[in-house]
Amino acid sequence: MPSLIGSKVERKEDKKFLTGKGRYTADINLVHQTYAYFVRSPHARAKINKVDISKALKATGVVNIFTGNDIAKEKIGGLIAGWKIVSQDGKDMKVPNHPPLAKDVVNYVGDHVAVVIAETLEYAKNAADLVNVSYDIKKAVVNTGDSMQSESIHEGIEQNLCFDFILGDKGKTQESFSQADKIVKLNLRNNRLIPNAMEPRACIGDYNPSSDELTLYTTSQNPHLSRLVLSAFGGIHPEHKFRVVAPDVGGGFGSKIYAYAEDAVTAWASKKIERPVKWVAERSESFLSDCHGRDHITHVELAIKNDGKITALKVDTIANIGAYASLFATVTPTYLYAPLILGLYDIPTAFINVKAVFTNTAPVDAYRGAGRPEATYLIERIVHKAANEIGMDQAEFRRKNFVNKFPHQQCLVHNIDSGDYNAHLDKALEVADYKNFKNRKSESAKKGKLRGVGFSTYIEACGIAPSAVVMSIGCGVGLWESAEVRFNATGNVSVFSGSHSHGQGHDTTFAQIVGDRLGVPIENIDVVHGDTDKGPFGMGTYGSRSLAVGGSAIAKACDKIIEKG
Repeated sequence: MPSLIGSKVERKEDKKFLTGKGRYTADINLVHQTYAYFVRSPHARAKINKVDISKALKATGVVNIFTGNDIAKEKIGGLIAGWKIVSQDGKDMKVPNHPPLAKDVVNYVGDHVAVVIAETLEYAKNAADLVNVSYDIKKAVVNTGDSMQSESIHEGIEQNLCFDFILGDKGKTQESFSQADKIVKLNLRNNRLIPNAMEPRACIGDYNPSSDELTLYTTSQNPHLSRLVLSAFGGIHPEHKFRVVAPDVGGGFGSKIYAYAEDAVTAWASKKIERPVKWVAERSESFLSDCHGRDHITHVELAIKNDGKITALKVDTIANIGAYASLFATVTPTYLYAPLILGLYDIPTAFINVKAVFTNTAPVDAYRGAGRPEATYLIERIVHKAANEIGMDQAEFRRKNFVNKFPHQQCLVHNIDSGDYNAHLDKALEVADYKNFKNRKSESAKKGKLRGVGFSTYIEACGIAPSAVVMSIGCGVGLWESAEVRFNATGNVSVFSGSHSHGQGHDTTFAQIVGDRLGVPIENIDVVHGDTDKGPFGMGTYGSRSLAVGGSAIAKACDKIIEKG
């Protein structure tokens, strides 16, 4: 029997999506459901003098309105930063409280001030217009580069500095720079961007007063972690009676890993009114309230010899993490960024300094590669400039500095066990017909057109890292994965995974692993995920970890079944 892994098989999940039968959070409607609409700050920074809801409470269809004072009275916790970073002076990072509804101050445009709950969405919107918020507007800090010289936006956090992180050997790097034949310098801006998945965020809180059970339907890449954060840290509801369900999710790209204020508020509000509460983001709301990505300002220097050999690297980055430290905001510009800056290059010594700053902008968190693209952009831009400055061909400069002997212990963190970077480069040059590029460029110029060629190499860190490693460097939980494989009485197999699928094709790939391992036809295998009541505790889907970590857990579960049999 040929292996299912690597074989061409019909994807198991495609039919429901192609025929419009997918079930997303916005498709779910419950009995006695109400609708939530958030009153958001129009100011980047302001003191809240008063939130007057008296007129709005009398509006047609309004069930209730909650403010930051209500959240505070119930001692509902704020949203958390999940990774502790230690500054170079040995002190822990500074993290301000991030309440689900602002009580005293707002710190970015779109910050949550109140939530209106009504019988219809139209009623909720109309009433929200009647909520009168009195603000004392303050000067906002919005520029990444000037943030440390600006007024502190959070009490007790000087220079708006969350942490001052270092990695590498400063003394050895400075010595190499002092002996360099040439130093290449570059200032870079890795601009802020906004995630924009096909499906906007949405959530429904559904409290059952009879059983004291709370269910949250949400667009999450990580339902188990959302439950953990909202129960253990938010105090929304006890974890053993709290179910989080992530049905079909239309894209995440990192922006749906973490719990948001809307998740906390709708779940809590459902308990207060003892009815389901539904919220679905409008696209404009997503632009304001979804966590953003990137936003770095960097100065980088490369020390090289006259023959083009790189001897050292220095990087100074200011990373804007927005108004608050979101769940993965602190690890993204540190351990997911700094160790990857060396790329594929054999660089003997390096020193990286990352300062994370607070500004009056939307929080920044993991998005689309999370630190790794920023690192690749940095090293490839400075390598490109270095090759130009010494007049060496771009391909040859890279080839001269590639790692060639494996395993290779990099000077920062990673040990690379294998690779053949020259072979990959040779193939790329062949496919691109690089040797004839100058002729094509000349021909284009005759026609008044410009033609260019770009180079980019990179190395990726997938699956994040083993639990013992990540917890030793500040992660609040281990990043393991779980799976359960169950034979049913009819001979069908159910696979329960902690990894969540939101476009990755887990129904097919996980079934291929199980079918290949156990000899069961792929059509007899069902993959179940996205429900904390059904599957084992898992750490979700992000960082290219599903197949590497989640798939490995499934393979190990199959091995146990074989051994038991």
